[in-house]
Amino acid sequence: MWSLLLLLAAAVLYPAPAWLMAMSALSFAWVASLGVSELRGQHMPYSKFWHAIVVSGSGQKKRAERLLPSRAAMLMAYTPALVAAAAAFAVPGAVEGLRAQLLAGALAVHFLKRVLEVLFIHRYSGSMPLNTALLISSSYVLITVGMIYSLHLAARLPDPPVNLLYPGMLVFAIGIAGNFYHHYLLSKLRKGNNDDKEYKIPKGGLFGLVACPHYLFEIAGFFGFAMISQTVYALAMASGSAAYLAGRSCSTRRWYKSKFEDYPDRIKALVPYIF
Repeated sequence: MWSLLLLLAAAVLYPAPAWLMAMSALSFAWVASLGVSELRGQHMPYSKFWHAIVVSGSGQKKRAERLLPSRAAMLMAYTPALVAAAAAFAVPGAVEGLRAQLLAGALAVHFLKRVLEVLFIHRYSGSMPLNTALLISSSYVLITVGMIYSLHLAARLPDPPVNLLYPGMLVFAIGIAGNFYHHYLLSKLRKGNNDDKEYKIPKGGLFGLVACPHYLFEIAGFFGFAMISQTVYALAMASGSAAYLAGRSCSTRRWYKSKFEDYPDRIKALVPYIF
């Protein structure tokens, strides 16, 4: 079994130095652990799962830490990674060859889409701790720079026997389009103002089959990055992101079931008919 996996990895991945293999393993473990935390109900402090309040000794509620409006916080989370991906084209030797250029371009498109969604698509009514926004922002920057740099290290190595570059571009395109479409459907659940905090059961697209089709397509986008770059680090990030979003999808489905008595049992968490 292990021999088969090693042969498969050698066929589709660039070889990586030991330190990069270790960093990839640690990065996967950290991101995947967030998915386990989601399953346990220990959510990151943002979105509908979290309330940024604590109870003081006198029994009065107060803010736990400095909060930002959600829109400003999400812009802070995504914009630095967009800048990092775009800046790679200005750094001499950072994106050598078509594969590196397509990877950096895909990362830039991914985060540009997120920034535009924050500005024009998503509706917000809450807050996010400044520390959380900074943590998410730094994580995305590290992931972006790590993917570009890991492919830079492989620039002068022989290409893997199986070329996944163009299939990866297709998977990425499907992922980003499907993610945007389902984000658009979610935005239509709110009324015309950002103060509307009423939640509804999403409809349309794949929402009739899974609770979080936007996460399913986001996972596809990350595996698109992995296929474009064919590096161990990108594969580790895609796998870790899949584990995290799987945990978050389960939490979302559980939340819908708790809020809506008529939420259909047939709707799975992430993968239609399966999971």
